[in-house]
Parts: sequence; structure tokens; C-alpha cells
Amino acid sequence: MEILKKNKAVIRFLGIFFGVYILLTLLYQVYLDNAQSQIYFPEPITHIVALQTESLISFFGYETKIIPSHYDPSMRVGINGDYLVRVIEGCNAVSVIILFLAFILAFKKDWKTTLLFIFAGSVLIYAFNVLRIALLTIGIYEIPQYQELMHGTLFPIFIYGFVFLLWIFWIRSYKTKAKTTDE
Repeated sequence: MEILKKNKAVIRFLGIFFGVYILLTLLYQVYLDNAQSQIYFPEPITHIVALQTESLISFFGYETKIIPSHYDPSMRVGINGDYLVRVIEGCNAVSVIILFLAFILAFKKDWKTTLLFIFAGSVLIYAFNVLRIALLTIGIYEIPQYQELMHGTLFPIFIYGFVFLLWIFWIRSYKTKAKTTDE
């Protein structure tokens, strides 16, 4: 029992983190299981990510187009008629946002600050993800010999590195608040 008392904060963090992560992952799975639609393919969030990626690539000056895949639940993104990438459910950043959210809730401050940071962080992660997919598509178009490096290494570092920086920011502000309330 002494070890539980001694590590109460760690146990609380792990319980909240894993509890929120598992709950939100299960809810997201229910959403995916029920998200079949004639309008949005493969499902609404991924479809919207693909549309926004297409717009961003066009903004960068490339002729781009997205089409639904005939082979799997994905949207194909092309530049100048060459379909280079598939945007699948795993590309929509929802799982990354769930991970981010679980961590922030495990280090919850007051509800107003926490919810505001969750909202702002989720919007930023989503936007960074659309930018990531657009840059990856352009990168594959411009320098296809580095496709595996970009897709497998650089761009995961891009999105997870950004989430890590948000976590560091949150922890630092959490520590600052803890010091202020202790004084």
C-alpha cells in the first residue's frame, strides 16, 4: 500500500491516460463502423481531409485532383494526372488527436484552460496533418526516389514531433501553474 501512496500521481496519470485513450478509441471505432455513406467515401473525416489536401496542393500551384479509389476505402490524390498517394482512414489524424487529448486530460488543469488547449491543439494537429499530406504528395511528385524516406520517416516525425512539442508546452505551463498555486 505504501508504494501506491508514494506513486499516486503516476498511477492517476496512467489511469486517466489509458482510460481516456481506450474510451475514445472505442468510440472512434463505433463511428468508423457506422460511417458508411453514399456522400462521403471512405468516411466523412478522411474525405474532408482529402478535399482540404487537394485545395492546399492547388494553392501551392499544382494541378491536382482527388478521386475515390476503386480498390480500397481511400481517396487517391493526384498531381498533373498522376495519382501519387492514397488518403486512408489512418491519415486523417483522428488517432493522433485521441493520443494528444488523452495526455492533456491526464495532466488536466482547470476545465476551461484544458478544454481550450485541447480544442486549439486538435485544430493545429489537424491543420498540420493536412499540410503533411500535401507536402508528402508534392514531395513524391517532385522527388519520387525519396518516397519511402518521406512517408516512413520524415512525415511521421513531422506530425508526432509537433504533438510532442504541444505536450512539452502543456507540461511546462502545468508546472508553472503548480508552482504558482504552491506559493
